[in-house]
Amino acid sequence: MKIYGNRPMGHMEKPESLEDVAEEVQEETEEPPLYRVLLHNDDYTTMQFVIEILMYVFNKSVETSTRIMLNVHKKGVGLCGMYPYEIAETKVDAVERLARENGFPLKCSMERE
Repeated sequence: MKIYGNRPMGHMEKPESLEDVAEEVQEETEEPPLYRVLLHNDDYTTMQFVIEILMYVFNKSVETSTRIMLNVHKKGVGLCGMYPYEIAETKVDAVERLARENGFPLKCSMERE
């Protein structure tokens, strides 16, 4: 029987090393799934408004916003970014709220990667 300090430690296991604990934590930690946030084309929302949404909500540059807007216009849908669920949901809500406040039917959605 080993004695640690003044207490016998007969049936207890040896404490794990920090490396063992770190390895266990790393194995248990998993990256959250990502979600695509998409803008969908409609016949009423202006191209300029879509660019402004991309810059304001998604923090995109003018050039990137223009490229995404053209994808929305030509292909019917454009990828705005990939985010964890809560962030994607917040961005979808922000886009749709701003679109309604400005009288546009712009649709934004999210889908799991």
